[in-house]
Amino acid sequence: MGIKRYNDLRVWQCGMTLTESVYKASTRFPRSELFGLRAQIQRSAISIPSNIAEGHARGTTREFLRFLSVALGSTAELETQLQLANRLGYLAQSELEELQGQTAEVGRMLQGLRASLHRRLRRPTEQQGLLSLAPSP
Repeated sequence: MGIKRYNDLRVWQCGMTLTESVYKASTRFPRSELFGLRAQIQRSAISIPSNIAEGHARGTTREFLRFLSVALGSTAELETQLQLANRLGYLAQSELEELQGQTAEVGRMLQGLRASLHRRLRRPTEQQGLLSLAPSP
């Protein structure tokens, strides 16, 4: 892969910033949510940059794509949990909007990276298919 370290990826960096923001916001949740919604939101958030890092470390484009899909799923999970936190009164509307904006941006970046990697995978396959059609000497 062109990028040697996962922490050079902008999407990983934004995922880490999102995770920090989520941790800071969720510390104000009621104590009764310490092992409930608070913990779940934190796990969803940290899952995003963690899966980006793990997928990159696997060393193959297919594996990376699989982990990026998991990270993308975690963004949807996080969005749902943030909305619930707002409905329960644990997050102000302004906090929800800020966190949703960050989550949406990370999601767009993940989708863009996935699309780019899918194109990279298709390119060699098409070329190999064309080469196999060439007459043998």
